[in-house]
Amino acid sequence: MSISLEQMEAFVAAAEAGSFSAAARRLGRVQSAVSTQVANLEIDLGVKLFSRAGRYPKLTAAGERLLAEARVVIERREHFIGVAASLEQGVEARLVLALDELYPESKIGELMAAFAAEFPSVELEILFPLMEDVSRMVLDGSADLGIMWRQEVLPPALGFHTIGWVPLQLVCARDHPLARARVAWEELKRHRQLMLATRSDSQEKMRLRVAAEVWWVESHWVILELVKHGIGWAFVSDHVIAASSTRPHLVTPELQFDNSDWPVALELIWHKQRKPGRAASWLKDRFSRERIGLDWDGT
Repeated sequence: MSISLEQMEAFVAAAEAGSFSAAARRLGRVQSAVSTQVANLEIDLGVKLFSRAGRYPKLTAAGERLLAEARVVIERREHFIGVAASLEQGVEARLVLALDELYPESKIGELMAAFAAEFPSVELEILFPLMEDVSRMVLDGSADLGIMWRQEVLPPALGFHTIGWVPLQLVCARDHPLARARVAWEELKRHRQLMLATRSDSQEKMRLRVAAEVWWVESHWVILELVKHGIGWAFVSDHVIAASSTRPHLVTPELQFDNSDWPVALELIWHKQRKPGRAASWLKDRFSRERIGLDWDGT
């Protein structure tokens, strides 16, 4: 069986235009060529696609079913050509982003929608490692770009750009001892703290440690669930708290030692020695122009 794209194009055009003559005008061919291509397709398939009993050809049940398949084949051909054109223009076939969960989901959706429209042929993978695990992935090449909270000592091979500040709030359960009164700094040390765990062995994850007793958890969302059950208190970003189903069960105690949330800087990072293609350059520019959370002065 030998079936050509021209045959399927003639079939789809005839079905959509309602006649072989109208299909011929759409395709810029003579009517006899279109009629012959459809007839040959029917012979090759062993299936009648059109009933020709009336003045105009009418799709058979088999024709209705195969029309959807033919459209997919034609659309994939156009996609194939588009991918090839993108590669010729220096657009990457695939990109990997490593984003800390501190980056707001609403910003991700909006930006990725624009990226999909601009680069429809690029395969994208979005990963959510934590803290310095992001920099490790960009450094070893398993991610093309990363967004992480500020790392005090960044490997020299990585470039960075601060894209905003995310406020962290102290949260605990409604029946937790810290929820009963204004909280002193020394009081925090006496109760279990729930902290983000990373897979790399470094001191970066110790920056916000206050309590003597700590549980390490590899998810902001699971931390909130544990906080809800009174297991401990935690510092969590306000947008994660707002989006969590645990929110009605949490409180943010008044602090004796601070009148505001604790902001954490978010940074876009990349490898200085790897030249980005068009798609990565576009993402780098868009991420750099985003304003996340607080203003630059932390207000």
